[in-house]
Formats: sequence, C-alpha cells, structure tokens
Amino acid sequence: MPTIRDLVGAIRQRDGVEAAVVLGRDGLLIDGQALPHLNAEYIAAHVPAVVSAADDLGASVRRGPLATAVLEYDGGVAIVAAMSREAVLLVLALPGANIAQLLLELRRNRDHIAALV
Repeated sequence: MPTIRDLVGAIRQRDGVEAAVVLGRDGLLIDGQALPHLNAEYIAAHVPAVVSAADDLGASVRRGPLATAVLEYDGGVAIVAAMSREAVLLVLALPGANIAQLLLELRRNRDHIAALV
C-alpha cells in the first residue's frame, strides 16, 4: 500500500509542480516536498487561515465545508484540498502547469488519499 511520502512524491514529480505538502488542520507539516527555495513548514503554517476562511464562506452560503480551492496568482496556482477532517493537501504549481488532470485525480482519489493520512 502506498504511503503519504509516495503520494507527495508522485504529485511533486508532475511537470510544473513546485511543492506538494500534506499538513494537519493546525498547520503542522505531516509530509512535504518542495523546491529548495520553498520552505514546506513555513508554507504549511499559512494554509489553515485559508481553509478556515473557505469553510466560513461555505457555511454562510450553505455549501458546506471546503473540499478543494484553486487560488490563482501571477506567479502560479495554489490548490488547497481537504483530504479529511484532520489533513489538508497543498499543491503549488507554475502558471503553465496542467492542473486540470491533477484536480480530477484528487477528486477521484480523495477517499483513498484520506486513508493514507
């Protein structure tokens, strides 16, 4: 059976992916791989605020808790995916990266990925 490290490694190996980070809802790093100029622990610490705000929005518009958020910036894309009540996956990708396939795979495999964390 694959491990979290295997999952993170597989995502990180995709073209255009700069970081794949699994973290707890408290912002503590569970596992992650990132390019040398990116600090996975520092990045993980900033994700809970995004998840909390997205969950609040979902509650206020009666859509439920966050499943996946795609944040587009000038310098690339951040994908924040709630894997379980305890864990979140963050993927940072370059502007030209094909994220459509990654999003589809995350959606299809959410339960399997959640079982790893």
